Formats: sequence, structure tokens, C-alpha cells
Amino acid sequence: MNVYHLRGPAPYYTNSFVIVTDQGNAVAVDPAPAADEIDRLLAEKNAKLTRIFLTHGHFDHVYSVEELRRRWNCPVWLDPADAKGDAMYPVSKSDACYEDGTPIQVDEAEFTPWHTPGHTAGSWIIECAGLLFAGDTLFAGGVGRTDLEGGSPADQRASLKKIKTLPLADDTTVLPGHGDFTTLGQEKAENPYLMFV
Repeated sequence: MNVYHLRGPAPYYTNSFVIVTDQGNAVAVDPAPAADEIDRLLAEKNAKLTRIFLTHGHFDHVYSVEELRRRWNCPVWLDPADAKGDAMYPVSKSDACYEDGTPIQVDEAEFTPWHTPGHTAGSWIIECAGLLFAGDTLFAGGVGRTDLEGGSPADQRASLKKIKTLPLADDTTVLPGHGDFTTLGQEKAENPYLMFV
């Protein structure tokens, strides 16, 4: 399994990821770059896109979802709460839903999702092989804002408490939706939002 990091366009520069299994099956997480850019990567790695996982439905995380879904005829995992089809939440249809703590197997790669509402009602984090795709739930030194449509400070606090109790090692690499990568242990020790919930 190999993981490739791409960035979406300005001004948000959303962190996006493509995971390619040893068998050449690819999973895109929050595909914000143009579909052509993702397709070039897939061609270079001789991979086919078989699934799209979304941490939440905000527009800056889903720029190329519909085009990739059309080109590759692959299913999109998105919480129905974030599938609204409007300007803030452009994707109107999810093909599959996560189940809290239930792994999704893609060849040798095992993706375990957990529901973490707060930034949006349909926010999820996804762990795979020591990597935590955190979306806008958890950043290096911060958390996602809760003052937009669908946000909830109370839900966010509950989700942060939940993250602290999950069976994740402190050396788990946190791959947030924006900004620098970090580790879960560092955030537990230094991120005030995690320290004091």
C-alpha cells in the first residue's frame, strides 16, 4: 500500500490523498484537486479508482467528486447528513455510508471510520495503517470551526473526547484536511482543544 498526498486549489489548499493497494486499487480521500490531476497520478501508478471516501461534505473537500464518480463509476462514501446538493455541501448523493468503528477492507488496506460530528453533522475520521485521515475535525494545534451551517460546539466537544478514547496509538500520524501533519500524541499533549475536553 502506498499513500500519495495532493493539495486542492487556492485559497483552501485542502489536503487530499490517494491510497493505492498492492493490487492497484485506489481510494481517494477528500479529492479536492482537479480530476485530471488525480487521473494522472492513477495512470503513473497503474491504478484504478475504486472508492471515494469523504470525511465530510464541504465544497473545498469535494471539488472533483462528481467527475471522478462519472469517469470511474466508483462509489462515494459520504454521511447522508452532508449530502445536501447545495453551495456549501455540493454532493447530493452518497453511494455508501460508514458504520462507526466497522472497518472497510480494500485489498490489504483496512480503513476504520468513526463518526465525529461538530465541524459538520456528517464528519468522520478514518484510520488506516497508522494514518488518521482527520478531515476538518482535528488540525495540528486546532480544530475545525463550528459556526458554519451544520456545525455544533457541543458535538465537537463530544467528538474530541471520543477521539481520546479510540484505540489509536500516540504515534498515529494525523493527516488533517488543511495545514501540517502531526501525531495524535502531540495533539493530546499540546492541542488545547484535546487537552481540556
